[in-house]
Amino acid sequence: MFTKINFNNKTYSAQLNDCIDISIPLRAGADNVNAWWAAPVTIEAVRTETFIGDVNQGGSVNFRNVALNPHGNGTHTECVGHISKEPYTINQCLKHFFFVAQLITVTPTKTENGDKVILAESISKVLMPNVDAVLIRTLPNDNSKLTRQYSGTNFPYVQNEVMEIMVKNNVQHFLIDLPSVDREFDDGKLQAHHTFWQYPHATRTPCTITEMVYIENEIEDGIYLLNLQITALENDATPSKPVLFRMVELS
Repeated sequence: MFTKINFNNKTYSAQLNDCIDISIPLRAGADNVNAWWAAPVTIEAVRTETFIGDVNQGGSVNFRNVALNPHGNGTHTECVGHISKEPYTINQCLKHFFFVAQLITVTPTKTENGDKVILAESISKVLMPNVDAVLIRTLPNDNSKLTRQYSGTNFPYVQNEVMEIMVKNNVQHFLIDLPSVDREFDDGKLQAHHTFWQYPHATRTPCTITEMVYIENEIEDGIYLLNLQITALENDATPSKPVLFRMVELS
């Protein structure tokens, strides 16, 4: 099964049965990516005096409670409700789910104070016109990102000017393999978030930020069809499953 996409005056095809999942699976326990000192995911069978939701323990069905924090426990997509006084939710804000996306690999630059920052010049020199979404893969990149404990590590973050470029180019969706686009400790400013969403003066409510994806090294930089899958959750953020499809130019 394939679809055709018109992009920048060219026609591309994408095989919909050949997808690249860039989400990190949510698992119970501590062996899972984590940030912001969030409690680990728990997945536990419901138990009452007359019922147990575990077939292996004699129950008729598996019937489990799941507890997680979207921002701290894995791949998640958030809307402007993450920083707004108004009760925006991801289910209200994200109404379209397929986008032309560009994957860009960058090496964060070490600054004088020891921070590692993704600089605007790393993005501006390669950003293609008219893409709906931008995906950032940071180097070094290996599968330790699937279980990394980010809390208190001063992980790399995005220079605010990167988000100014996103707004100028009408990029609607920003995806990154880090826990946040902002510095871990920034006195609550969240400047990159505010700039991307242009909150509160010209709020870009349909726009989203997706954090803690994992994009394997063999996935080449370039353009893809992105399917941004979310849970229909009335919250500022939700666990999500971004999926990529290779776009091939038709002759």
